[in-house]
Amino acid sequence: MTMYRYAAFALLALRAVGVLAAEEAEVPVDTPAQTPNLAVSVSASFPSAEVFGVKLINGHATQALLDFTNSEPEPVQIALVGGALSTLRPLAKGAHPSALIVKNITATKYDLELPAGEKASLPFTFTTDLHPADLRLNLIAVVTSKAGTVYQVQAFNETVTVVDAATSIFDPQMQYLLTWIETLFPQTKRGGKGGERAKRSSGGSKKAVDPKDQVSVIGADGPAVTTGALAQKAYDESWIPEGHLNRPAAKRVKSGASSKMK
Repeated sequence: MTMYRYAAFALLALRAVGVLAAEEAEVPVDTPAQTPNLAVSVSASFPSAEVFGVKLINGHATQALLDFTNSEPEPVQIALVGGALSTLRPLAKGAHPSALIVKNITATKYDLELPAGEKASLPFTFTTDLHPADLRLNLIAVVTSKAGTVYQVQAFNETVTVVDAATSIFDPQMQYLLTWIETLFPQTKRGGKGGERAKRSSGGSKKAVDPKDQVSVIGADGPAVTTGALAQKAYDESWIPEGHLNRPAAKRVKSGASSKMK
């Protein structure tokens, strides 16, 4: 029987949060919430809020801290906290206040008993996925007295700003986008002189050859360059006869016609 009564109460409380958020969408920020016959107050703060106001970052959890004070002579039950985000535009004539609601915030159940004269701080977290805009955030706490009467206590009713999360170059989607953009542009040709390419390929680790140690070698494929050390001792000379090493200079032979004329 107790579970049935609590389930019925929770359903009633959820409906009450939605109705109150819609009805108070046009309440000015500086107007205090009126909760007759219940000496319970609650205020909401945002630890990560900036100097210029509360920002709700899409895709990131927004954390609020709810401070309750029970000034009643008897304990009360904090059932749940919920609310809604509403547009700031004027309500059309004849339209229901709920037409201003952009998003209903999922209610969080606490079922916490707060003794008489005591205080309690409860965390409340929610997320958003909306178009960036300035909206009105309305948070409502549903509280029940010892007698079972349901009360709605306003915790927050101010303008907040919904923003998108900052984009990082390390984000996978951003990296994919950069890779895709790179394919749209022609690749720069890598070139340069042979020595420069060799130097780049070797990482500058190879020692350069001194020009004075280079000699020209004429072959079938044209002139080539080799080092002096290689030119000086390219073969073993010990087995070659000395006469072949020191070749005599070629003698000029006069033609037969010239000899006869003499």
